[in-house]
Amino acid sequence: MDERNLRIIELLIRNARISKSEIARELGITETAVRKRIRKLEDERVILGYRAIVNYRKIGMVYSFTGIDVEPEALIDVMRSLKAMREVCALYLTSGDHDLLVEIVCRNMNELEKLHKKIASLRGVMKICPAIITEIIEIRKSCS
Repeated sequence: MDERNLRIIELLIRNARISKSEIARELGITETAVRKRIRKLEDERVILGYRAIVNYRKIGMVYSFTGIDVEPEALIDVMRSLKAMREVCALYLTSGDHDLLVEIVCRNMNELEKLHKKIASLRGVMKICPAIITEIIEIRKSCS
């Protein structure tokens, strides 16, 4: 990973809507070079996507992080099932207290409870530990 790619990533983290021409100006390279670099970073899954950061509570939705403990032999199947659920925004394999950490957004508490029951019923799921987000204190545009 060279310095230019790191700088491109930094600029995109701060503002995912920044134009390629503005990035080119910042780096002193051509817009074509920026396009190629970004495409390569996307192809290599360094850049996974671009999205708006939303305060789900302000639009009446329920936001949750749920830890999941899974039997090792069922991990792949559980991950596949979770990826297919529209309410799952992100899925992380962890080395912490739980095997998986799932970021979930639902329309209401009833929908979240149904989803948690569905997750708990998946073959190989031993335990789920939901944490409902009651307030977003801060989301940084860049963590570096």
